[in-house]
Amino acid sequence: MSGASLPDIVIFSLAMAILLGSCFMPSNRWTGKLVSIIAVLIGATLMVTGMLRLIPGDPVDNILGDQAPHEARLQLAQDLNLVDAAGNPLGFIAQYGQFIRQVSRNQLLSYRTREPVLTMIAQRLPYTIWLAFFAMLFALTIGPVLGIAAAARRGSFFDALLMFLALLGISLPRFFLGPLLLLAFSIHWHIFPISGATDGIWSVILPAASLGLAMAAMQARMVRASILEVMSEDYIRVARAKGLSENQVYFKHALRNALLPVITVVGLELGGLLAGSVVTEKIFNWPGIGLLLLESIQRLDMPIVQGVVLTVAFAYVFINLLTDLSYQWIDPRIRLQTIAQALK
Repeated sequence: MSGASLPDIVIFSLAMAILLGSCFMPSNRWTGKLVSIIAVLIGATLMVTGMLRLIPGDPVDNILGDQAPHEARLQLAQDLNLVDAAGNPLGFIAQYGQFIRQVSRNQLLSYRTREPVLTMIAQRLPYTIWLAFFAMLFALTIGPVLGIAAAARRGSFFDALLMFLALLGISLPRFFLGPLLLLAFSIHWHIFPISGATDGIWSVILPAASLGLAMAAMQARMVRASILEVMSEDYIRVARAKGLSENQVYFKHALRNALLPVITVVGLELGGLLAGSVVTEKIFNWPGIGLLLLESIQRLDMPIVQGVVLTVAFAYVFINLLTDLSYQWIDPRIRLQTIAQALK
């Protein structure tokens, strides 16, 4: 009742082509953005449906065991909509159409618990949003400050030390940093809880630090590079010639104009937090959608996997859309260019 045939592999390859092709859609107009968003959502759902068919194993065997009677296995397979009335496995197109129909009617159910998948995701999603918020807060609090400090002392030992620490923060993988933080601050010093989300804000500090450290390091390097590039512009020299203090030059003139590349990275990283929190949530036993996704893959609960991937894909494109809008708010030149293109 599982496995992949040649048509499955062909359609799976087509799904990946759609997903990759959406990256080259024109995004300078709202129609292009809308087409790109739809293409990403369709490509992501097609790809995950095809990948699940390539995974070895059978959900029926996983639930009943391989020693269950054939009649019980067939009945469960029909209840899970894995086979048709004649007992033949459903093809890729039939399964994908069934998935879209069930999602639109909120009838996508877990194989094991028979609960609505969207309800299960809604229960877990606030935990992931809570974790992503504190990880982003951690990164935005530390990263830009260190980047500005390094740019203000360009070429000094302090600048070299900060950039070395930033490179180290980017290089440390989360599956190493998470246990290291647990050993230091939970087991050795007993400052924070070991796992779970039962101790309020104290529970989220270590997972957020583990998730946000690499982001803070990346932002520090980006802010430093952007500010150093902006500081060579003519309007910075004019601001200094007017007698403005260095703090006014950096924070009022240089920082705002250096934010565009930083916002791009922040937007991409914020979307990546939802998808990349799987390892962190597993290490700290954080009850978010990342842990739900991992548990569902282990149990071959395909509807939950499809629902989580669709949720993450939608969040990713929505955050990228907000990032594009923030460009226009920060840089008036982009806003005027957008208006001019709309009037053409």
